Amino acid sequence: MATRLLTETDLDALRAFDTCMVANAVETFNVRLKNTGFTDARIRCMFDEAPPMVGYAVTARLRSDEPPIRGLAFRDRSEFWNDILRVPAPKILVLEDMDDPPGRGAFIGDVHAAILRALGCVGYLTNGAVRELPAVREAGLQVFAGNVAVSHAYAHIFDIGAKVSVAGMDVMPGDLLHGDRHGVLNVPIEIAEEIPKVASALSSEERRVIDFCRSSSFSIEELSEIMKKNRV
Repeated sequence: MATRLLTETDLDALRAFDTCMVANAVETFNVRLKNTGFTDARIRCMFDEAPPMVGYAVTARLRSDEPPIRGLAFRDRSEFWNDILRVPAPKILVLEDMDDPPGRGAFIGDVHAAILRALGCVGYLTNGAVRELPAVREAGLQVFAGNVAVSHAYAHIFDIGAKVSVAGMDVMPGDLLHGDRHGVLNVPIEIAEEIPKVASALSSEERRVIDFCRSSSFSIEELSEIMKKNRV
């Protein structure tokens, strides 16, 4: 769980930037390798038009391909819902689908999207499947998933609160996540408050380079000098 929480002002400041620029800002702190801390092409954003989401991770694992030992379905999820309530809002549910291959059945559809929103969730990330996308969109839940599916099959939750790995990104309960059409990024909480200021400076640097490239005075020599002075 995150050792400290951001203010709503800090969260809004992070939402002002796309995930690519936040990733650029994180890199300047040298707190991890540049090829870690974000999702890869195994998942995609289902609602490209939605603004950036920011929230604290709720983690668990998922299977949907095997029926329960007794009965026809897995029903009791009260423990899971209570665990979600223990994490401060805004929250992002992160489920690692353990089936091989993942995505046979979808945990999130219209009903569970409504439940997650009622529990304070703003997003859902899984290497598995999602379904009933129009209703999920209407509920206001942003979704990142490996595929879409027709059925929930035997979707059930276990290992609540475990460290999970989804699309190449490790996630612990309470981790701060930032996501948009480009993917999802794990933002180190110890530098999160400083990210917007750095991202703003990087945006200005990028703008200067782009404007110069579009100007009539463009030259390779001057471009090289500009790039030496900038972090882009």
